[in-house]
Amino acid sequence: MRVAVLGAGAIGAYVGAALHRGGTEVHLVARGAHLEAIRSNGVQVLSPRGDFEARTPATDDPAEIGPVDYVFLGLKANSYASAGPLLQPLLHDRTVVVAAQNGIPWWYFHGLKGPYEGRRIESVDPDGSVTRVLDLDRAVGCVVYCSTELAGPGVVQHLEGTRFSIGEPAGGLSQRCEEFSTAMVAGGLKCPVEADIRHDIWIKLLGNAAFNPISALARATMVEIATHQGTRQMVRMMMEESLEIAGSLGCHPEISVDKRLDGAERVGEHKTSMLQDLEKDKPLELDVILAAVVELADLTGIKAPTLRAVHAVADLLASKVGV
Repeated sequence: MRVAVLGAGAIGAYVGAALHRGGTEVHLVARGAHLEAIRSNGVQVLSPRGDFEARTPATDDPAEIGPVDYVFLGLKANSYASAGPLLQPLLHDRTVVVAAQNGIPWWYFHGLKGPYEGRRIESVDPDGSVTRVLDLDRAVGCVVYCSTELAGPGVVQHLEGTRFSIGEPAGGLSQRCEEFSTAMVAGGLKCPVEADIRHDIWIKLLGNAAFNPISALARATMVEIATHQGTRQMVRMMMEESLEIAGSLGCHPEISVDKRLDGAERVGEHKTSMLQDLEKDKPLELDVILAAVVELADLTGIKAPTLRAVHAVADLLASKVGV
């Protein structure tokens, strides 16, 4: 089995290193000083579970790799539409794309039985620009429950979590998901194959849709948001509204909002990915994390006043970042 990691940043490099450790043939696509460090010294993983290194091939030109069986997509979702030139050299007829993205994926209604089957979500797939690059039939969903950061070029600091839940957009269990899961487990990761990956999407999105934009707007950490009376109540309302939207689409995550808030408080002085991007003047992943949720509220007739208000202000902020 050949795997290419397209976007071998902190998460991508960690997954690639783990797959390599498990015996999979892995190729990393990276750039800049990070790429040069990997070429010279491999990927160095620092982890409370034990440090290790992986000397795996790395390049900034996917044509040097050629077609692979799986592409692990570690790019930010807002770069998917422009990723065609990088992705195309990696594809053969049966190549699977495992997309480890935050928020609502471009394939959300693909294979989902019901009144919205096949519907495109404009916020995440404007004019079909993402679908033209990422064929729906290749897609396997991936929800990441893992925290990493780059401690330096070629050096991944693994903070917590090793679970990468995967699943087919059409539901059920497939051979291609089982094969990828086996490789991930061999590398020391958890990779359950979920019969309904949308359940995991909403569980993670519940926190992301609230904490990410508020953290960027307030320049606040998780514990600051969770312990401030006003923002804690705002997060609670956003989560309750998100659950209402999910329920209207037939997904009913069994989760306590208060437990999520308490868990965020225990995370401590952690900056969300959106706040980190803001501080680096990088584009914010607002479309898939919050705009798509508001679009789904429009679709299903849910009022969601708090989600809409926060999105309006965060959208103005996003328009001023990374331009």
